[in-house]
Amino acid sequence: MAYNKISNKTQEKDIKYLNKDFNSFRSSLLDFTKTYYPNTFNDFTEGSPGLMFMEMAAYVGDVLSYYVDTQLQETFLDTAQERTNLFHLAYTLGYKPKVTSVSATNLDIFQLIPAKGTTGDKSPDFDYALTLSKPTSFATDTGTNFSLQNQVVFEHSSSFDPTEISIYSVDNNGEPFYYLLKKSTPVISAETKIKTFDIGELQKFLILNLIGDNIISIQSIVDSDGNEYTEVPYLAQDTVFEDIANVQGNTISLYEHHAETPYLLKIKQTPRRFVTRFTDKNILEIQFGAGDSSKSDEEILPIPDNIGLGGRDGRSKLDQSIDPANFLHSQTYGKAPSNTTLTVTYLTGGGIQSNVLSQTINKISSISLNNKPNLNGNLLSFCRESLACSNPEPSTGGGSGDNTEDIRLNTLANFSSQQRIITKEDYMVRTLSMPSIYGSIAKTYVVKSSELSTTTTTKDSEASFLSSNLYILGYDRNKKLTTCNTATKTNLSTYLNYYKPLTDSINLMNAFIINFGIDFEITTFRNNNNQQVILNCISELKNYFNIEKWQINQPIIESEIYNLIGNVKGVQSVINVTLKNLAGVENGYSRFKYDFETSTKDGIIYPSLDPSIFEIKYPNTDIKGNIKQY
Repeated sequence: MAYNKISNKTQEKDIKYLNKDFNSFRSSLLDFTKTYYPNTFNDFTEGSPGLMFMEMAAYVGDVLSYYVDTQLQETFLDTAQERTNLFHLAYTLGYKPKVTSVSATNLDIFQLIPAKGTTGDKSPDFDYALTLSKPTSFATDTGTNFSLQNQVVFEHSSSFDPTEISIYSVDNNGEPFYYLLKKSTPVISAETKIKTFDIGELQKFLILNLIGDNIISIQSIVDSDGNEYTEVPYLAQDTVFEDIANVQGNTISLYEHHAETPYLLKIKQTPRRFVTRFTDKNILEIQFGAGDSSKSDEEILPIPDNIGLGGRDGRSKLDQSIDPANFLHSQTYGKAPSNTTLTVTYLTGGGIQSNVLSQTINKISSISLNNKPNLNGNLLSFCRESLACSNPEPSTGGGSGDNTEDIRLNTLANFSSQQRIITKEDYMVRTLSMPSIYGSIAKTYVVKSSELSTTTTTKDSEASFLSSNLYILGYDRNKKLTTCNTATKTNLSTYLNYYKPLTDSINLMNAFIINFGIDFEITTFRNNNNQQVILNCISELKNYFNIEKWQINQPIIESEIYNLIGNVKGVQSVINVTLKNLAGVENGYSRFKYDFETSTKDGIIYPSLDPSIFEIKYPNTDIKGNIKQY
């Protein structure tokens, strides 16, 4: 009851809660004292003890108000100013700040291989074609190091990763003796470094601090028993992508596509894993899970039908969220190392000084090679020593790491995507971002099955009414459109399943290719080289219909073609432009015929309802021009 009386008396007083600074606190305290204690205290001179205590209370209130406002401000990404808080908020929202920015460029790598075969039938002996793997590194004369990003396989050639072949030398009979192979591959300004950590008894969620300037990323972590730890975005993720060479011993059914798809994409379990995060002091923290390497608490659920039903021992799985692609459930977030030595291989580099001029990356500082067995040792050594490199373009992009605003804006952008596949655009971007070693995807288009033509009889359109169809096309060796092989589709399915929602049903389809040619007739101004005008018109049309610029289901606008030809110097008028379908496998064209006349409406040539793309397959012969003579 006494408490209620005090509470009631307090509520009778007029207390203001809007004061924020020293002066407002002081003023309110003075007014409060004059109002409620007029007879108890009335000495408000500057030197009075009572005023001193009121100003001290105002001072404390001002300080507390400041820290309350600051703490609230530092809680939100939009208003946080402290770099430490920004780092924590960034990691909470899934963005990993950079402490350095690397310089990148494309590097041309050359190798000599011998010729094989009989006189008049010489060809390159690709048994001596080398494979460069990480951590192969290159350097400039000034000591700036560059590291290989992707494996370089001289034997493999595709439209996305071509191998240029030329005759380097000939024998006394004029026959090829050595061939020169050339590959272009991306490199970044980075240097490989190694650090070891001695680990004692098991420590749950062990954190190791990697101290150094301009650390880029971790390449590998291996313990003294040869066990490799895999980096994952978060410790709860226990599956990662794994590259498997598309060789006959690994895949019999898909080996026939090894030239276009040299690697197959698989998903593997990673009981040993770690995450990394930078601190505001540019220290890289490496954190492991809490599991004991000598004991295992994983529960294997090998039969998908058993998920959620519980086992014979009575344990129920109904209260657990289980990824349908993951039958390994662990409560430890990965195994932690213990009583071992960890060897950490990491990359450092970047910065403004890493931007170098063209033709300056000319040294191979360290090399990691793979080659076939049972080869001539002297000849193989010669091929290794023939390796050379050069960068045709300067390297760019090197700079300092993220500043305060970079962290804020990049975190907001990253949080909105989070590597999800939700919209049609997400599927298209993710499909095109699949590494080319798993197969080359050049064009993609997503459409609901319900939006397709109901009269089509093609097998590709026989899909679930509620599912979505992902139409894809690739390039052949000559960068012409072609359908994707089974190996590439298998890799793409594995790749997309890793990111797409469980409820999405996606059917992988081949889009239709409509090959066509163009005939045009023009008049020219006097005093012009008519032949040159025709060639210029054809050149403009080649550039306009460059297949890299065209997408699936993109229509052809006839007025744009007329304007394109009419703007060529020397053209007086465009009399006629005719687009005609070219079909026939025997001539190298697509087998699908298409009626351009009935598909044209208001000067726009529309593609078919079933996703298709227009392509001029052989521009040198499929585009023809004529000048009308008067």
